Amino acid sequence: MDKVNELKEKGNQALNAEKFDEAVAAYTEAIALDGQNHVLYSNRSAAYAKAGKFQAALEDAEKTIQLNPTWPKGYSRKGAAAAGLQDFMKAFEAYNEGLKYDPQNAILLQGRQDITASVLSYMQSQGDIPMDIDPQQTRTRRAPSPPPSKPAEPAKPAEPRVEDMTEEEKKKYLAKKEKELGNAAYKKKEFETALQHYHAAIAQDPTDITFYNNIAAVHFERKEYEECIKQCEKGIEVGRETRSDFKLIAKSFARIGNTYRKLENYKQAKIYYEKAMSEHRTPEIKTSLSEVEAKIKEEERKAYINPEKAEEEKEQGNHFFKKGDYSTAVKHYSEAIKRNPDDPKLYSNRAACYTKLAAFDLGLKDCETCIKLDDKFIKGYIRKGKILQGMQQTSKAQSAYQKALELDPNNAEAVEGYRQCSMNFQRNPQEVLKNAMSDPEIQQILKDPAMRMILEQMQNDPNAVKEHLQNPAIADKIMKLLESGIIQIH
Repeated sequence: MDKVNELKEKGNQALNAEKFDEAVAAYTEAIALDGQNHVLYSNRSAAYAKAGKFQAALEDAEKTIQLNPTWPKGYSRKGAAAAGLQDFMKAFEAYNEGLKYDPQNAILLQGRQDITASVLSYMQSQGDIPMDIDPQQTRTRRAPSPPPSKPAEPAKPAEPRVEDMTEEEKKKYLAKKEKELGNAAYKKKEFETALQHYHAAIAQDPTDITFYNNIAAVHFERKEYEECIKQCEKGIEVGRETRSDFKLIAKSFARIGNTYRKLENYKQAKIYYEKAMSEHRTPEIKTSLSEVEAKIKEEERKAYINPEKAEEEKEQGNHFFKKGDYSTAVKHYSEAIKRNPDDPKLYSNRAACYTKLAAFDLGLKDCETCIKLDDKFIKGYIRKGKILQGMQQTSKAQSAYQKALELDPNNAEAVEGYRQCSMNFQRNPQEVLKNAMSDPEIQQILKDPAMRMILEQMQNDPNAVKEHLQNPAIADKIMKLLESGIIQIH
């Protein structure tokens, strides 16, 4: 399912960037992996509709409804697709059906209102109702489906009469026409022609933010990123002055974010995605913001890498390790790893500290990382073997030593570790305890009243071991008891 989500997000980004063919391709690939996902069909329907492929959009919308009949968005997709095909009755019915499930859905209400207005406009052009009737009176009636004048060409609402318009209305009308011509040229990738029409639209009506957004989209496609940002900023300025829809202003901010992202200026991209989110939150912008934040984090991680600083921190770690201050040594080794995360020796050194602190799970994790970075690094296998011995996982410890011996059959530590594991397999717990108790050093440790009290505390409170391991002298004695098999820590 991760692949499906990845493809869906890819499609969302393409749709947000108005790359409709790319969006359709991504959604189609996702549907091939998860054919019962109604959201994927809904998203592809939107992409088809944006591309003007309304029949395909309608088929996907109907599939969406089939998969999830109570989801309102499926009906809004169907209504938009049917409206694009000028099947007004089907669109009207789709919006009404969706409102049964969500009566307050703004998109469905607006869609029904727009379809009603289109039908009324058509009827007026055909002389079916007088022009002076208030359209509001008809909105409670079921909107009729206008009969097409030609079977192959559905009827279109009549064009308004330019000569009847005021000067302001005429300019807005002509600007809209220029924008439509620009959009048509843009879809054909005739960018120069599209720019001419968009600039002509601005000449007629310089107060519409959409025209600036469209010009910016052309410059983005042509990789003219500086000009794209300039046009978006102009659009935002105009949008603020005219109190444009916050969604349009968000679109301008998001496009600036997309532009900086293309320029690999992720910090600036983050700023503008956040501005877009403050205007209007969408999943697409949120996804883009998350992705650039991940890029910023990765850049910062790479910028922090400095092998020379890592070496300095490693030396500090070695210094404190020799002093028996294992906690402080861990801090320095950890900083060294941040400075040079690909050096296996650093993980090996930190694993040694964790072993001394009986933090076997952390030490084992470092050994695994060490081996992953360099599977020929013998020390990594030996450290792993010692930790597994301390955890009383003899079989796994023997396997680790075996790996080390495959690399160097004469390695003394690996030979001894393997020998001890083999002996433990052959001895029962009573023999292990007997042999351990014959060791003078073990006897001395167990006779120490302070150590006996500490061992009793550890038995009653497993967390007490962490506190006692801060003392290097006590830590060494505990490790001796672990290696002998007298005590176990899990």
